[in-house]
Amino acid sequence: MSTGKIQFAEQNGTFVLKFVGEIRLTLCSALDATIEKIFSSRNFSSIVIDLTESRSIDSTTLGLLAKLSILSRQKVGMLPTLVTTHEDITRLLQSMGFDQVFNIVDQPLPSPEQLADLPTQDQSEEIVKGKVLEAHRILMSLNESNREAFRDLVTALERS
Repeated sequence: MSTGKIQFAEQNGTFVLKFVGEIRLTLCSALDATIEKIFSSRNFSSIVIDLTESRSIDSTTLGLLAKLSILSRQKVGMLPTLVTTHEDITRLLQSMGFDQVFNIVDQPLPSPEQLADLPTQDQSEEIVKGKVLEAHRILMSLNESNREAFRDLVTALERS
């Protein structure tokens, strides 16, 4: 069972996602559904992802964050903001090329009081596998290093 959670709030067109603890595959369906909700909103203007309370983030979650950045650039022409105060998380983000697709800041931002946990989503193994595959393909598209790092995993997922 995952020891992490993702909280969500919206205030005046600014959407906030706060990642707490260890963010793993078990949260990917809820995160993906929330990303879809954000970009179907009529009043979307910006997004902030707060990682200040995250201990770790798996590659599927990183792929979904990359998807979020791509959609943000397409919809409003701006990069989302990632807030990280942990050196290891910051290094991970930079190694994945996130400094090219996000504004990364190292100072905590005020969060809305009304943050609520994302609801859990029960989805079939096949749907989850599809989300994992999509997330890793997006990561691979960011740079050559990611392409090399995730090639075998994507090939294995495509075959299964």
